[in-house]
Order: sequence, then C-alpha cells, then structure tokens
Amino acid sequence: LIDHEIFSACACAALYRVDVLKKIGGFDEDFFCYAEDVDLGFRLQLNHYPVRYISNAVVHHAGSATSGGKHSDFAVYHGHRNLVWTFIKNMPGLLFWLLLPAHIVLNIVSIIYFSFKGQGSVIFKAKKDALKNIPSMWRKRQKIQATRKVSTLHIWKKLEKIRKN
Repeated sequence: LIDHEIFSACACAALYRVDVLKKIGGFDEDFFCYAEDVDLGFRLQLNHYPVRYISNAVVHHAGSATSGGKHSDFAVYHGHRNLVWTFIKNMPGLLFWLLLPAHIVLNIVSIIYFSFKGQGSVIFKAKKDALKNIPSMWRKRQKIQATRKVSTLHIWKKLEKIRKN
C-alpha cells in the first residue's frame, strides 16, 4: 500500500515511530506550530529515514481552524518565522550557501506580498524574530549537520525530485 516516498508529511496526517522521533530529537518546541512538521521531515531525511505517502489513507483535518485560518496574523507570523529557522537548521553544507540567495529573495517577496495585504507589521515581526534567534538555530544546525547520515547530494536529489513533480 506504500505508493511512494515524499520529502515530508503534514504532521496532522502522519504516523511516526517513537524510537525514530527520540533519535532525531522529536518536534522542535521553539517552532510551536507551522512548519514544525517540515523541520521534522527534513531531519528525518537527513538521518535517512524515509517518509512515505499512502494514497488510500484518509485524514480529516480542518487546517488552521484554531488559529484563524491560513492567512491569519497568527499563521503568517509562525509560518514565516519558522520557514527561516527550518532552512537555517536543516539545509546541508554547500546547498545552504547555494540556496541562501534564493531563500533571501523569497523572504523579501513574502514581506512585500504580505505588506500589500495589510499584514506588513506581522511579517516584519516574523522575520525580525527569526533573525534574532539565528544564533540558537545555528547551534541546533551544528548538531543536526554533525550527526546527519546522508550526503548533501542525497538531499539535493530529494529536493530535485520534488521540483520535478
């Protein structure tokens, strides 16, 4: 019933082995919500644990129902702060430096986009708080990268596959 591997799963629809969660440190409590599952999925990939998509699984989830919707100030703040942290913590070696310019540009685009939508103060606060916590995320990065089990090329191939789909 396993259809294919994916890079990361939405946590609301995922089953995780407890022993694997313990090995990779579980969910990062600094994230609180939004992109915490992407962070976890990235760390699963870095430690060579596959994530699988099961096409006949059924999940009912009211996304962002308790946080005011996917474009609420709460969701924008946590989602965009945490995307910066996910990139810093997990993107391996050379890919970090090669993709950093694109990551910065996409962050600037998101600031412009949400500013035009009237959420400028929220997106600025999200990015400011993300930058403020870079030292902590960099320390986490050092531990994650020191213990990863796959090569940078392995991650690039996984990311390249996502881009093609």
